[in-house]
Amino acid sequence: MATVQAILTDIEGTTSSISFVKDVLFPYARRALPEFIAANADNPDVRPWLDAVTVDAPQAQDDAARVAVLQDWIDADRKHTALKALQGMVWDAGFREADFTAHMYPDAAEALQRWYAEGLVLYVYSSGSVPAQKLFFGHSDAGDLTPLMSGWFDTEIGGKREADSYARIVERIGMAPGEILFLSDVVAELDAAREAGLQTVLLDRLDDYPTPRNTSDCNGHPRVTGFDAITPAG
Repeated sequence: MATVQAILTDIEGTTSSISFVKDVLFPYARRALPEFIAANADNPDVRPWLDAVTVDAPQAQDDAARVAVLQDWIDADRKHTALKALQGMVWDAGFREADFTAHMYPDAAEALQRWYAEGLVLYVYSSGSVPAQKLFFGHSDAGDLTPLMSGWFDTEIGGKREADSYARIVERIGMAPGEILFLSDVVAELDAAREAGLQTVLLDRLDDYPTPRNTSDCNGHPRVTGFDAITPAG
C-alpha cells in the first residue's frame, strides 16, 4: 500500500457534527432564504442558481415558488447544487455577523493542524458548495482553518457516491490515487473512493452514530471513532 501524501476529508459527520448542520445551519438557511432572495434575486451571482431550480422543478415559475421549492429541498436534505450554492450565500451573512461559529470536533482540528505541519496536503470534499466549505472552516470553533487546505471540491465535480468524481479529484490533485486518504462517515462514499483507488477510513462518531457500525456494516473500510485514531501511513 502506498504511503499517504494527501488527506481528502468530508465535513458533516466527519470533521463536524451532523447535528450542527441539521439543527443550526439548515434552519437558519430556511428562515433567511425568503428575505435573501427578495433582496438579491437580480444579483448575477444569485440569478443563475434560482433559474437552475426551475430546471428540476418546472412548476416553480416565480421566485416565491422557487423559494418554496428550496425550503422543501432543505427539509428533505436534498443534495442539489443550486440549493447548496444559495445556502452558502445565506450562511455567509450568518458567519460574518457572528450569529454562530461552525462546529469542529477538537480531535479533527488538532489532527488537521498536525498533518499540515507534517507536510501532508489537505483537501475538502463535501456536498456543500465550495464557498460554504470555506466559510465553515474559516469561522470554525477552532478558528480559521482555511490556510491548512490546498483545495476544495463540491458536487460540481460529481456526486460523492460516484467513483468518477474521485477520479476527477485525483486528476486535479495530481497524485497517484493510492497516495490519497479519503475520510467520511458514509460507507457508500468510501466505496466509490475505494473503487477509484483511494485509501479510505470510516468515521463512526458516537455523537452522530450512537449505535456503532459493526464489521459488516463497514464494508471493509477501517473504522475509527475520531481523527486521533488515524495514522496516515501506508
